This record gives sequence, C-alpha cells and structure tokens, in this order.
Amino acid sequence: MLYTTLRIIFAVIFQLLFRAKTYGKENLPAEGPVILAANHMSNWDPPLLATFLPRPVSYMAKIELFEHPIFGAAIRRCHAFPVKRGAADRGAIKAAVNVLRQGRVLGLFPEGTRSKDGKLHKAEAGVGLLAAMSGAPVVPACIVGTDRIMQKGGFLPKLSIMYGEPMHFTGDKRDKEQLEAFSQEIMAHIAVMREEIEKIS
Repeated sequence: MLYTTLRIIFAVIFQLLFRAKTYGKENLPAEGPVILAANHMSNWDPPLLATFLPRPVSYMAKIELFEHPIFGAAIRRCHAFPVKRGAADRGAIKAAVNVLRQGRVLGLFPEGTRSKDGKLHKAEAGVGLLAAMSGAPVVPACIVGTDRIMQKGGFLPKLSIMYGEPMHFTGDKRDKEQLEAFSQEIMAHIAVMREEIEKIS
C-alpha cells in the first residue's frame, strides 16, 4: 500500500514538474527475476527508475537508515534491505540473491556511487556477480537530467529514462575477468542509450 501510494505521488511529481519521458518500459520482463541496472547521479534516481514500471523494485539501502524505527519500517515496506558501507557485505549479497530467487526486481547502480560530474564511470563487478549467481537477466537503464535538479540553470530540468533489452551473463561465474567484462558491457549499453536520449530529447 505504501509503495503504491508513493509511486503515484512520484509519478505526479515527475510528470508535472519535470516533464519526465520514459522509453522501453516493455523491455522489463513481466515476471521472474530481473536486475535493473542504471547510471547514478542523484538521490532522485531510485524513485525515477521505479515509478513508471508495473513491478515493484527492491533496493539496497545503507544500514543506518534502518536504525530509525519509523523510517526503517517504511523503507522495508518499500522493499528495501540494508547494506553495510565501506566493506564487502556478504549479508547484503545474500539478501540481493534472495530477492532474485523470489522472482522479484532488484534495482542496482553498477557504478557503486553517485557520479559527481554527470559522466558515466566504470562499473564495479557486483552487478556481474549477482547476474552470474542468480542467472537473472539484466535490464540496463539510462537516467538523464536528475543531476540538474535544484541546480543553477536547471531547477526543474526535463527528465528522461530509457530501459534497454535484457542482457544475460553466459560466461564462467568463477572468472573475475568475465564478470568484470560483463559489468562494463552493461555500462556500455547505458552509454549508447544516453546518446539515443540526447538525439530524441
């Protein structure tokens, strides 16, 4: 109920204030496990990535957010789960795989942190690892415009998001080089979509 309510509120905000345009929503599989992998520039990215999709999206969130009893309960109801920052958190990886094994959608930002210059950066190997461990397809997504929200000269910028065709890891899940190469391939697809958005915007 809370997720649905927030989804409606964000849809109104994104469409009326930011004239948000979406492309390729049909590329998200209607059922089964899916990893939704997008570039990351702003705190607005998680809601924008999920708002216009018919399926709920689960995200990792820093564990400190769950320590507040009310807010922690709220984000859990929005399908979030905790991750420890600054270290490899096997518990978070296990939780992410569990989300996928339940046939749900997992939202990830392969770059690992927000881009401060608006450019796309190298992906971490985590998205490739999760794809290999779960066998879930990866739907790359490109977000444009969120880095200019509340910024001088772009207070209410036009937002765009494009969802690409599903990608599948077919290599050896024990090969770190193959995992990393797949993660970089995802970012390459996001870069192509960014160029496409710039052409049609």
